[in-house]
Amino acid sequence: QVQLVESGGGLVQPGGSLRLSCAASGFTFSSSVMSWYRQAPGKERELVAGITSSGVSTNYGDSVKGRFTISRDNAKNTVSLQMNSLKPEDTAVYYCNAKGSFTATRRYDYWGQGTQVTVSS
Repeated sequence: QVQLVESGGGLVQPGGSLRLSCAASGFTFSSSVMSWYRQAPGKERELVAGITSSGVSTNYGDSVKGRFTISRDNAKNTVSLQMNSLKPEDTAVYYCNAKGSFTATRRYDYWGQGTQVTVSS
């Protein structure tokens, strides 16, 4: 059974930090591209950060560059998102995502249940 379980969300003041974690199971984590997405009320889901299966390459949404850092531990099947200098506009539900391929033509795209991040004074 595939599971992506996010943790670490909560309420933080502007300028503060949070670290989100996602524990994965039920698929080959080390072969998967892992990403964090977020969705604010009334807005579309957007990519926050992504990391390749090896962890060598990362990419970030323009609004979080320089403030957020994605990392992964393939030995522990976890991916994390360190969020610094948080702003009220970072308030959203944050989702963990895994993408990969079973074969050349069969792909997978798994989502966690989401964790709420609220940035407010």
